[in-house]
Amino acid sequence: MGRTLRQWFDKAAYPMSYHFSKILSSDFNAAIAKVTEALKQEGFGILTEIDMQAALKNKLGVDFRRYTILGACNPPFAHQAVTAEPHIGTMLPCNVIVQEHAPGQVEVSAVDPVASMMAVKNDRLGAIAGDVRAKLKRVVEGL
Repeated sequence: MGRTLRQWFDKAAYPMSYHFSKILSSDFNAAIAKVTEALKQEGFGILTEIDMQAALKNKLGVDFRRYTILGACNPPFAHQAVTAEPHIGTMLPCNVIVQEHAPGQVEVSAVDPVASMMAVKNDRLGAIAGDVRAKLKRVVEGL
């Protein structure tokens, strides 16, 4: 049997955090395109794209920085996860955010699936979450 979620969540290697982030010197739209392509290279597709800036303006009338949530899915891993845990879909897809802090300064952050799966008491998710974590870390670190 593979490692448990607690074993995957090695605090020495990964201090308690629920995301991985990297700051890019990039145009916002170019950053989204780069992230989307990097996710594709790791087997992820984008299921949803939420423009928080537009949503907050439309719903609340407030101005907000450019902030987009990409709902990324790797179908083989998603299938494994829902097979191992029928309600895990409440935690899918894997969210990746792209937010602009200043012109030309864009932060990309991805959820740490191991951290989010810690709430689920199912050790069969450990290897799946660990594999997805590795892929998402490669995406963020490779930008």
